[in-house]
Amino acid sequence: MKCLTNGLWLCQTGELRYAVLLSYHRDYQTEPGLRIELAVPAGVAGNALVQRTFAELEAAVHAARSYRGKILSLEDAADYRGRARGVTVHRLPTVARDDVILPDRTLRLLDRNVLDFVESRDLLRKLGQSTRKGILLYGPPGTGKTHTIRYLATNLPDHTTLIITAEQVGLLGAYMSLARLLQPTMVVIEDVDLIARDREDMGGPCEESLLNKLLNEMDGLKEDCDILFVLTTNRPEELEGALAGRPGRIDQAIEVPVPDETGRGKLIRLYGKGLPLEPPVVDAAVQRTAGVSAAFIKELMRRIAQASIARGGGQDVTADDIGAALNEMLFDGGRLNVKLLGGAQGMSAG
Repeated sequence: MKCLTNGLWLCQTGELRYAVLLSYHRDYQTEPGLRIELAVPAGVAGNALVQRTFAELEAAVHAARSYRGKILSLEDAADYRGRARGVTVHRLPTVARDDVILPDRTLRLLDRNVLDFVESRDLLRKLGQSTRKGILLYGPPGTGKTHTIRYLATNLPDHTTLIITAEQVGLLGAYMSLARLLQPTMVVIEDVDLIARDREDMGGPCEESLLNKLLNEMDGLKEDCDILFVLTTNRPEELEGALAGRPGRIDQAIEVPVPDETGRGKLIRLYGKGLPLEPPVVDAAVQRTAGVSAAFIKELMRRIAQASIARGGGQDVTADDIGAALNEMLFDGGRLNVKLLGGAQGMSAG
């Protein structure tokens, strides 16, 4: 999209003459942007024009829908100097509640601490309560933390969601400027343990400065700001105590565990919805997958579908298909394959 980056307008309103300058601008170690300057004659009339113009411009920015309510991330500059090159708008498919296979207690915590909290913000503010919040989602890899974030993002339609990977924490200042501008906002920092490990385990002052930057941003928010932090980690035990142990930074930790028996049954039906699955086959798959992640079950159902296609064109699924897929995933690839797929040690294929 072509956008004007430099312009000069010579204007007149009644007897008042003034100039408007639009220019590309960047100060040292700051994000580049556009600068708008008004040159007016000294006096009350000129000052009033300036105040009115910038007030209207600010209102237009807050009303704009180009980025507001979207799911965004910043693109790193090609020179790796910690600057943002642009904004990416993500179009994620809507995730319905029925597609979030988590224990009931986990779903209740999510609803109470995110969806219900957001709905009650206005009343909380009237009662003098803080409307900022920090949530930590933790659990083994592949259990559905990213899927859960997609569920929250697509079910908070009035919120702008900013997705920050651990590698992008150097852009945290730019992200937080967006978060304040586009409130209400959900700020997602994935794999936060990579930048918030215990200080004793850190590799140097660079890592510690990133952690301090994150903590300062979380502490520096006004109590009435509508910013929700959602952090994810596979290793909660490695988180810095200053982040995990102080109320006001993290208000609620929510475990995203490996699926229980009921959850595994739902996941098998969800990821195998195109397969002719008979109840005995589903029950057999549930019993053989105790302790695995949701990601493991997703891959298992794909391999079962492959086996069914190779054997009979995908017309039916047998216990042998399950056994062959599990044997390939758990034993033929060795221990590393089990770890990569999110399997549980000690499982059997038979």
